Amino acid sequence: MAQANPNISENRPVIRQLDDAAINRIAAGEVVERPASAVKELVENAIDAGATRIAIDIADGGKTLIRVTDDGCGISADDLPLALSRHATSKIDGSDLLNIHTFGFRGEALPSLGAVGRLTISSRVPGAEAAQIHVAGGKMGAVKPAALRAGTVVELRDLFFATPARLKFMRTDRAETQAITDTVKRLAMAEPSVTFTLRDVSGGGEGRVTFRADSENGDLFDALHGRLARVIGREFAENALQIDATREGIRLYGYAALPTYSRGAAVAQYLFVNGRPVRDKMLTGALRAAYFDFLSRDRHPAAALFIDCDPTLVDVNVHPAKSEVRFRDPGVARGLIVSSLRHALAEAGHRASSTVANATLGAMRPEPAQSAPARVYQMDRPLPAARQAAYRAQSPGFAELAQDYSGSIVEPTPVSPIAETEEPQPQDLPLGAVRGQVHENYIIAQTADGMVIVDQHAAHERLVYEKLKTQMAENGVAAQALLIPEIVELSEGDCARLMAVADNLTRFGLTIEPFGGGAIAVRETPAILGEVDARAMILDILDELADQGESQMVQAKIEAILSRVACHGSVRSGRRMRAEEMNALLREMEATPHSGQCNHGRPTYVELKLSDIERLFGRS
Repeated sequence: MAQANPNISENRPVIRQLDDAAINRIAAGEVVERPASAVKELVENAIDAGATRIAIDIADGGKTLIRVTDDGCGISADDLPLALSRHATSKIDGSDLLNIHTFGFRGEALPSLGAVGRLTISSRVPGAEAAQIHVAGGKMGAVKPAALRAGTVVELRDLFFATPARLKFMRTDRAETQAITDTVKRLAMAEPSVTFTLRDVSGGGEGRVTFRADSENGDLFDALHGRLARVIGREFAENALQIDATREGIRLYGYAALPTYSRGAAVAQYLFVNGRPVRDKMLTGALRAAYFDFLSRDRHPAAALFIDCDPTLVDVNVHPAKSEVRFRDPGVARGLIVSSLRHALAEAGHRASSTVANATLGAMRPEPAQSAPARVYQMDRPLPAARQAAYRAQSPGFAELAQDYSGSIVEPTPVSPIAETEEPQPQDLPLGAVRGQVHENYIIAQTADGMVIVDQHAAHERLVYEKLKTQMAENGVAAQALLIPEIVELSEGDCARLMAVADNLTRFGLTIEPFGGGAIAVRETPAILGEVDARAMILDILDELADQGESQMVQAKIEAILSRVACHGSVRSGRRMRAEEMNALLREMEATPHSGQCNHGRPTYVELKLSDIERLFGRS
């Protein structure tokens, strides 16, 4: 017996006009997904009001209380009821929905919050008395006098009390608090000149401050650098490269971390468009593409990037929460991100993350004694001449040891006073002068203020890899013509998507042509890949295009071959190198971009400062 279809009724359905309460609750379902969404809307309103200090108080993960206090321009008593009406806003006049310069513009947030919670707004404009209005479950009260010095206080209690079913989908208080913290941090990065304070007042009382970021001074980059150090962390700020580039009316600025400062997940990627935090697939894909050649697939770059452009070049009205945007010409924005980051990474040269040295020192640091405090020894550092005499006196003994142990000692080359003035001594160069080799794999070099330990195989592998890439860029990728072109049947949409990137594929030796209908003909494949399954490669490229909007699969396969060639053609671990060979390797590392990390994103060297080494031995 067939079951009745619940969507089919004998009675003809009647179209009804929903009342305002139902409309607002539906809108709240789109705009207010969780407490963090409510915090986002209220803090954005405060920023739009010109606030310089914003305080956010929450209780029980924002479920029972969200209070946002600001010192902005305020709302007049006459405008308070209108502020709680749908599609009422002071930010646009409705004539041009593309020329938007504020966070909010739809006029949906306050009425939506009032429809699902108990909302109270207290505000005061300069030269007038403060006023207050309350709305609960969509029922608005009268405007009343209030006690407030300036600005606005928006208090939301019992979120989703009017829609109890939504409460079942809330996560734990801790998870909701974490989501609110993340939201506030993203907004704080976008506004370095504003002071943000987040306080958890669960259980009553003054509560505890869980996040605070005071306003930053200085120019754009100084203020942004200080704010990022406070929000993301000091280590990120120390290992980030400044980005500033413009193309066709779009400006990109911010900071991107070195490849050796990478993360296990995409948790430290912050993207902003005209000051608005966004989670955009095209932009994150461009960020990943910029680091494509420097990180393995299980590592993710860290960056805080800001795109500024004319509002008419980007549509922010494509997502209910305004977390996604659509550029008029996405190719320009994507190309700007990729080229700017790669240029900055190339200019960084051999630089590696300082966190590598910190981790090394942490591994070497002895456990503190439980009883007596550590003794600090005060010792004078010997003069350079005394050090040279000690080296000469001790070198015979060291030379004998070198025959028995896995290590070699390189005697410093005496430098005449004339040569010393003409060119810098090797130890004054960034990677210093070689002093020895241990375990036939690690080069020890002395710098002006410390020492460097180099993984000879990883370093030389990167140098060979960069040379191979340069040769490929100059000479192109050789293609092998198929005796019989392989025909791949696709849908017309997939065929069009693939042909749109056909020129890019040809650059890497993969030549395709339309073959009628949805079919394509694969005529050439990259020679370096040998025999390939053309159909499988085409389908994989389509999957990447659908997921990321671009495909790097062919390039990835080619560069994987180059990486293997570089690995086999580089200095092997276990080879004892001569002093001039090791010094030549250091000089080449200094002159080669990206030599601070190997082909998999791991560091090729560790630098330890003399002051840190002395602390390890209890010196001051």
